[in-house]
Amino acid sequence: MRSAVQWRLCWENNLQVADHVELSDFFRKTYGRNGAFGAKPFEGSRSWAGARPELRLIASDPEGVAAHIGILRRFIKVGDVDVLVAELGLYGVRQDLEKLGISFSMRAVYPVLQQMGVPFGFGTVRHAMRNHVERYCREGIATIVPGVRVRSSRANVHHDLPSTRLDDVLVLVSPIGRSMDEWPSGTLIDRNGPEL
Repeated sequence: MRSAVQWRLCWENNLQVADHVELSDFFRKTYGRNGAFGAKPFEGSRSWAGARPELRLIASDPEGVAAHIGILRRFIKVGDVDVLVAELGLYGVRQDLEKLGISFSMRAVYPVLQQMGVPFGFGTVRHAMRNHVERYCREGIATIVPGVRVRSSRANVHHDLPSTRLDDVLVLVSPIGRSMDEWPSGTLIDRNGPEL
């Protein structure tokens, strides 16, 4: 039986402390399945891992937070070209709902991106998520851009690590205000900040 989820769009400044506590718990459980390191950024009621989102789409049901996706407008550099994007991140679905097709409800984000007036949606995921995101890309809502690495700032300063990192991840691009033909070519994307 499918869960009846309700989606709400929240500006970051409209979230209350109780919202951050509930989201933090959701993320610790969701990302903690990949190990304690995945849950660590969400300790202390923190509901973000790297960059803080501008907007959040939060799905809830009687059990609490069912799904989440964060959105942050930013300029990234693809090769030598600056591109305005809405970065999508902090994606999660509660474990009991993963096989019920709720990920397709993430299409709720597309009209929000259109209202934001950005040319592209942009996100990155681990290679282990390839099958999942390929299903999401089937209808042309997004495209996996192959052969690209992403450079990001670390969210925190570590004296024993460089201030940036280079990741080999899957890059997803959604054409919003422009076509995929207008996405610049390049093998390096520079976020010029931490990932969402």
